[in-house]
Amino acid sequence: STAIVNGLNLHYLDWGNPRHPAIVFIHGYAQNAHTWDFSALALRNNFHVIAIDLRGHGESEWSSQNDYSIQAYLSDLTEMIRHLGLHSVTLVGLSLGGTIAYSFAALYPEKIDRLVVVDTGPELNTRGRGRIRRFTSKLDILDSFDLFVARAMKYNSRRPEWQIRGSLRHSLRKLPDGRWTWKYDPALRDPKLIAPKRPQTSEERWTLWESIRCPTLLIRGEQSDLLDRTVAERMKHALPGSQFIEVAGSGHLVPGDKPLAFQASLLRFLKMDSCQDIP
Repeated sequence: STAIVNGLNLHYLDWGNPRHPAIVFIHGYAQNAHTWDFSALALRNNFHVIAIDLRGHGESEWSSQNDYSIQAYLSDLTEMIRHLGLHSVTLVGLSLGGTIAYSFAALYPEKIDRLVVVDTGPELNTRGRGRIRRFTSKLDILDSFDLFVARAMKYNSRRPEWQIRGSLRHSLRKLPDGRWTWKYDPALRDPKLIAPKRPQTSEERWTLWESIRCPTLLIRGEQSDLLDRTVAERMKHALPGSQFIEVAGSGHLVPGDKPLAFQASLLRFLKMDSCQDIP
């Protein structure tokens, strides 16, 4: 499905069941809505599952002004929720999507039922950020699909080849000359474009996080090089009653690295009547 949001044609996956509670999934930098396919399949019988392609990603339109700021993403999310006729939602966000989700929860508490933040926070490890930047800054036009598969398997050895291939089918597009490239807007490689229009201080990001009032689950990949455990523990303590779990054997991209463990944690949290400790 598509919607015109802030003048852009934005694509989203709607897994149906509008009579059920709504969950909106938000993917990470340079990814797309299909990040959440495994999760959507597990949840669609009991929830109205929506997964958005952020502007400049997946099948969504690129910004002609190269506006990929957090403010732009937040405005898009607000308008998308309005377009879908949703009064309140559970937000689940990974990486950049997690930053968008927790910022939205802090700014619009009346629109949020629950919040799930996956492997991101007010402070991120610079080494992990550098690793992601190096991967996305490599030559982005290759002669074959298989060359991208080989590159992705080297980048993330935690996943089997069939899963890598399935993911890349939604992440790449074939050029008229037969070569392949990423679907996302190349302008996204400029880190200034996804920074806030006025750079936030770490203290401001912590203040935003600490203002969240909805039931919140923070998920960290045990082997993540982006969200340090000490930061994740501080995040949990900053939100009394929130939950924090680590997924064993997972890196930064938890939903794809360990989909079954991720889904189990998500389902337990969503089924809780109150914020008790997750076993």
